[in-house]
Amino acid sequence: MSDTATENSDVLLTVDRGVGTVTLNRPRAINALSHAMVRDIDAALVRWEDDPSVRAVLITGNGERGLCAGGDIVAIHDDAKTKAGENWPTGSATAQFWRDEYVMNSRINRYGKPIVALMDGAVMGGGVGISAHATVRIVTEKSKVAMPEVGIGFVPDVGGTYLLARTPGEIGTHLALTTARMTAGDAVAAGFADHYVPTEDLPAFVEALHTGTVDTALSLVSPVPESALAAQREWIDAAYTGDDAASIVARLRADGRDEAVAAADAIETKSPTSVAVTLRSLRRAAAASSLDEVLDDEYRVSIACLDSPDLVEGIRAQVVDKDRQPRWTPAHLDDVTTSDVDRFFAPLGDAELGLTSAAADSVSKGPQS
Repeated sequence: MSDTATENSDVLLTVDRGVGTVTLNRPRAINALSHAMVRDIDAALVRWEDDPSVRAVLITGNGERGLCAGGDIVAIHDDAKTKAGENWPTGSATAQFWRDEYVMNSRINRYGKPIVALMDGAVMGGGVGISAHATVRIVTEKSKVAMPEVGIGFVPDVGGTYLLARTPGEIGTHLALTTARMTAGDAVAAGFADHYVPTEDLPAFVEALHTGTVDTALSLVSPVPESALAAQREWIDAAYTGDDAASIVARLRADGRDEAVAAADAIETKSPTSVAVTLRSLRRAAAASSLDEVLDDEYRVSIACLDSPDLVEGIRAQVVDKDRQPRWTPAHLDDVTTSDVDRFFAPLGDAELGLTSAAADSVSKGPQS
C-alpha cells in the first residue's frame, strides 16, 4: 500500500507486507538527492521505526543507471557562488541540506529495525550515505561505488570518511584521494557492502524479503566476486601512509608500477586543498569513536568548503560548463599550508551539527517516564 508519496514524487514511500520501501525516483538524474527528498526519507524512517506493521526497510532506486549518484551539486554550486542570505555560510540553504542529510545518515546507521540497501549501479557520494550505513548492503555486477568529492573541490562526507578510514590497510586513502570506483567485490572487501546478488536475481531477493524475513532473502545471495583492489594492498599500503599528501604522491611515483603511477596522476588532477583536507579528515575519522563524531567533523569541513573557491570551480568544470579543466587555488599540493587545512576544522559554535552532544544529552537524561 502507499505511504505518503505520490506517483510523481522524487521519492516513493510504500509499505507492503511488513516492508517499508524507499524508492529514489529521479532516474534521469541517477536519483540524485534533493533537500526535499532527504526530508521525506527521514520523516518516513521516523514513522516506520515506531510502526509495528513495519519490520524492515528497503532502500532502492528507479532506473537502470544506479541507486544514487550523490546530492544535487548544481544547487550547491549556485548557493556557493552567490553566497546569498544572512549568516553565510552556516545559514545557507546548502548548510541546512547537509544538516538534514547527515542526521538522516546517522539515523540509518543506528536504526532500530533492519535496513536493506540495494546498491545497484552507480552509488556515489550521497548515494553511499543513504546505503552504506544500512544493516544489510547488497551489491551487484553493475555496482560502481565511489566517493568522488575531491574531483569537484569538496571532501568526502555523509559519513564517507568513517567508512574509508576503516577499510583494510590504506585502501580507503587510495579511494578517497584518487576517487577510484569500486566494483562489487571491491566494495565488499573494503567494508562498504556485505553481500552480492546478480541484478537478474534482485526481484526474487526483494520478494523473499516481503514474504519471509531478512534471513530468508539473504539465503539467495551469490558468492562475492574477487576484489582486484584488495589484491593491490602491498603497494597501496606502502604508498599511502603518513599525513602528507605530497609525500604520498612521491611514493606512488617512486613505486614505478603502472597502477601506482596512474594513482599519482589521478591525485594531481584533483583539488590540492581538497586532497590535503581529505587526508586530514581520514586520519581524524580513524581516531573517532563513532559515526556521529565523524559526521560532526564532516559538517565543519563541508561548511568551510562553501567558502572555498575550489568547490564552485570544481562543480563548474565537471558539471556546469563541463570543460573538465578546473583551475584550482592553490594549484599544487606543495602550496597547501597547514593553516589552509586547519581552517576547515574550526569549530562552528552554535552552528555545530551536534550529533554527539545530542547523543550525550540523551544518555545523561536516561529513559523518560
